[in-house]
Amino acid sequence: MKIIRFIDECQNEQLGTDCHDGSAALLDGDLYGTLIPCDKRVTVKSLLAPVVVANIFCIGLNYREHAMETGKELPRYPIVFMKPTTAVTNPDSAIALPKCCERGPEVDFEGELAVVIGRTAKDVSETDALKHVFGYTVANDISARKWQRHAGGGQWIRGKGFDGFCPLGPMLVTADEIADPQQLNISTVLNGQTMQQSSTADMIFSVAQLISFLSQDTTLLPGTVILTGTPSGVGVARKPPLFLANGDHISVEIERIGQLNNSITC
Repeated sequence: MKIIRFIDECQNEQLGTDCHDGSAALLDGDLYGTLIPCDKRVTVKSLLAPVVVANIFCIGLNYREHAMETGKELPRYPIVFMKPTTAVTNPDSAIALPKCCERGPEVDFEGELAVVIGRTAKDVSETDALKHVFGYTVANDISARKWQRHAGGGQWIRGKGFDGFCPLGPMLVTADEIADPQQLNISTVLNGQTMQQSSTADMIFSVAQLISFLSQDTTLLPGTVILTGTPSGVGVARKPPLFLANGDHISVEIERIGQLNNSITC
């Protein structure tokens, strides 16, 4: 099932499916419990991030070609950082460039597959890990490179945690529709030009391996989102570097899931 979360014309937050022509079929029930399609269509006024997020775990350097373009060795273990839930923003929303870096934040894009946990997971095996996945969506791990590299004490959370730096959407595709999350094409387009073009097959650590690793002595609640890393082609690795600017349009598309669009503003 393809699920959207949205605001209807009466300003109510709703869950829906079969979204087309500006309307959607309502879903009744709990996202992680039983969802029942209703015999009613309503107008979709604006899309929201498809889940209310519990936590956001992110993985760095998880594509082989991306690790190569940065000049770094392949990691032995997943590189983990987190984003605050306040970084989440909606499809089609504007992402503001942070003003707190005097010389410019050097804001970059990172198209990523996002995994949404649907069942509480702790100490799960790699074999059982995908049983805890509710579904998948598209993410853009927006990153202020100067803050990431020079102003955060060598930590990534500051440079990747500003408001709006975790757009999600446009929909959540349930796990039953994606049997193998390691066989999905992913691309990022900036102002009509393709920046990233890859496949989740290039991941160093698979979705199942990541879930198993993150759940070691750690509870992954329903609504936990895992950003699984980005392919090669990011702006900071280009010669010369290419960063996001006011008026830009950035789009991330993942096969069988959808296209996440956002604009950039000051």
